[in-house]
Order: sequence, then C-alpha cells, then structure tokens
Amino acid sequence: MTSSTVTSPRPDRPPRPNLAFRRLRGKRSPAEFAAAVRRAAREIGERVSCDARYIGRVEAGEIRCPNYAYERVFLHMFPGRTLTDLGFAPRSSVRGRRARADEEATGAHAVRAPGTASETRRAREPYDTPDTQYPHHPYDPHDTHDDNEESDVLRRAFMMSGATVAAASLGPLALAHDAVAAGRPPRRAGAGHAGALEEAVRRIRLLDDRHGADGLYRRAAAPLRTAYALLDAGATRQATADRLYAGAGELAISVGWLAHDSGRFDDARSHYAEALATSRMTGDPALEAHAFCNMAFLARDAGRPREAVRAAQAAQRAARSLGSARLLSLLALREAGGWAGLADRVGCEQALTRAQALFGQGPSDADPEWMTFYGEAELEGLEAQCWSTLGDWPRAARHARRAAALQGPHFTRNLALYSAELADDLARGGRPDEAAGAGMRVLDLLGEVQSSRIHTMLAGTARVLLPHRRASGVSAFLDRHASLPRTA
Repeated sequence: MTSSTVTSPRPDRPPRPNLAFRRLRGKRSPAEFAAAVRRAAREIGERVSCDARYIGRVEAGEIRCPNYAYERVFLHMFPGRTLTDLGFAPRSSVRGRRARADEEATGAHAVRAPGTASETRRAREPYDTPDTQYPHHPYDPHDTHDDNEESDVLRRAFMMSGATVAAASLGPLALAHDAVAAGRPPRRAGAGHAGALEEAVRRIRLLDDRHGADGLYRRAAAPLRTAYALLDAGATRQATADRLYAGAGELAISVGWLAHDSGRFDDARSHYAEALATSRMTGDPALEAHAFCNMAFLARDAGRPREAVRAAQAAQRAARSLGSARLLSLLALREAGGWAGLADRVGCEQALTRAQALFGQGPSDADPEWMTFYGEAELEGLEAQCWSTLGDWPRAARHARRAAALQGPHFTRNLALYSAELADDLARGGRPDEAAGAGMRVLDLLGEVQSSRIHTMLAGTARVLLPHRRASGVSAFLDRHASLPRTA
C-alpha cells in the first residue's frame, strides 16, 4: 500500500500540444471523433472508453503516448501511420520517464505491503488537485502504458490477498479506503475521487470479462464500501457529486454481478437494490435501466421468471429516453428470458424479434459504456439460453454454436460460457460425442476463468453424459471433468 502523503513528481516541462492529432480530427467535434474511435475499437474487438475529454487531453499533449489498446485502435483508423506520425512520443521514452519518476516517489515516501509487487508505482498527489496540473496522471485510464502486463498484475493482486490489496489494485480509491478502514472519515470528495471510482468500475469489468467472478467478489466489496463513504462525505461541486453517485451505483452493479455470477444470489439482489435506490435518489435513468436489467437477469437465474419479465419491462421504460437501440435490444432479451422461464413461447418469440430488430439498428454514441460485452455473440448466446429453457435443444445448440464462433478471444469468460451452453444443449439434444468435444474446449479455458456459473453448467452436462460414456470422446471428458478441483 502507499502512504496517503505520497506525492508524484511534477512534470519537467509543460505539455506540448499534439497538432498532428488535431489535424487528423479535422472538422469533427471532439465528441464526434471520440465516437469514431469507439466504433473503430469495436471493429477490431478492442474495448476503449473514449470521450471528448480524452480527445482534448491528447490534443493538449497531456497524453504523450496512448496505451496499447488505443494504439491498436489509432493504427487501425489511420493505416500506414506510426504513433510518431500521429504526434505521440515514442513509448520507450515515456516508459523511461515514468520509471524514473516512480523510483523517486517510491524511494522517498512509499511503504510497500508484504507480498505486493509494484503497488507503490501508482502513487499520486492529493485527490482534490486539478488534473491539469498533472498531465501524466498515472491513474488516467487512457494513459497507462502497460495494459497487458497490468491485467496480470491486477489479477494476481485480487487473487493473492484481501480487501486492502484489492483496493490498492483498483487505484487511488485505495487511499480513501485506507482512511475508511482506519476509522477516519474522508474529507470532501473531489474530481480525483470520482475518476478513481469510475476507473475501479472499469477494472472490475475487465477482470471479470477475462477471468470470471469467483476470485473477485469478496475483494471488490471493499472499494464499494469506500465509494459509499465518499458519498457520505459530500463533494466539493455538484458535478462531482453527480459523478460520485453514478459511479457508486455502477460499482454496486458490478459487485452485484460478481456475486450473481458466483452464485451468491442474495448478495447480488442487495447490491442491485442499492444501485436502484441510488438511481432513484439522483433521477438517473441510465443507472436505473442498468440496475433493472441486472435484476431481471438475476430473477431469471433465481427461478423467478415473472419478476424477470417485470424488471425487464421496467428497465425498458427507464431506457426509452436514452436513445440507445442496443440497450433496448438487450433489455428485450432479458424480457425474453423471463417469458421462456414462464414457458410462454409466444411471448418469448415476440421479445426475441424486438431484440433482433433493435440490434439491427446498429451501435450509437448513446450506448452505455458498460455494454461493451453486448455484440452479436452475446445476442446469439442469450437467444440460445431462451431456446434451451423452452427445451428446444437443436435450436439452442445452433445459436450457442454461433455465439462461440463469433466471440473474440478478449472475453475469455464469455467464450467459456457459450461453449458450456453449447455442450449442454448438444448433450440434452442427443449428440453426446459433439457435447464432449465442446465440453473439452470449456475445460481448456478453466485455467483462465473462475465462474461458478460455468462450473455448474459443466457439472450438469457431465451428469447428462454419464449414460453415454461409451460414445466417442465422452469417457475422456468425464474423466477430465471428474479430476477438476472442487469449488467451495
């Protein structure tokens, strides 16, 4: 952990505007250009949270070199150009400067927790300091230079220790976490706190997408407690307060999802209810739609299909004013899942038709940031679940197969989930050899993914396949599945 008094060194010189990048933007506004960046990212399967503020920081020279995800997106947008052509500094020069600055800061002030690696390199100045004074702010989600290494470090930090290390791995929220844990109420929250909270949500989502929920849930609860302590402390500005409430609500949903996916339904319901209450207090329809969306999914999984239908319909009412067809498409799928649970085939098919039509309208700038997972693969996967619930195994298997084929490698958890759905549908549809093959692919992914949902699905598939042990590949699958370590 870092001491709350740790400071980062000041930049050697003021940032130099990136005129080359500004020329590339042309006549488009920063918001329009940010939307183009997000579209380009989707085209190559990347996940970036680009907005007008980020474009402004690039053009002001505050971001001297983008992280690897943004680098891939920019080079996709401007083929044949290098980062230098786009006005950025060479990555090696930025890395060297960051390393030297970190050595100075950590050598003078930082205290490293036992068993933690590189936590002190992310120290920063007090939260209320305006970002403009620190153009190389190490917590900016757009200004990290070691994305691939960082995800591994974050995962190890989550897995190897308790809530304190989890808070550290989620960024400057760790300093506020220290104060809360020590019984010291945090001072009034500033923009830095809000930014740290938003980044904590992004990191949790990234780790879940890659590794599943089981190892994350307990550790992610600490930042959530810190977030609500910051709300109690109050904010210096109304705009900051709005960001804090939205961030705390989104964090509650993220932690709720970790509980949901790891089979802790009561905990998930409580977290989703907190998020819904926050949305109602602040009049935030986007947060309300998100909370109801997850509540519908939870109700379906918990065996309350009528509640799932009503929650999905409430989400659609909240989302109508937001202008996102993709969001409405996902919410229609949540409703379809409820109708399937009620064995209402007509209601399910009508909701699926709406979901497909809305999805066909394409993405838009109004799509929420949290919906990066929702593409054609997820559409197919959720439809497969509906047909599976209705007992139409061949149709379910067709959609599950398409979902697995469409899913990019970045979303490891979803790839395992769709493959597990496919294995189960094939097994129940009387195709044990194909089911065993799909099950083997899931087992190959379980070294990277920890999800009670996937383990439960695979166990159900194994039970169905037991009478078919003599079929090709089934015995090998059952033996390998039986050798898995039992989850708690």
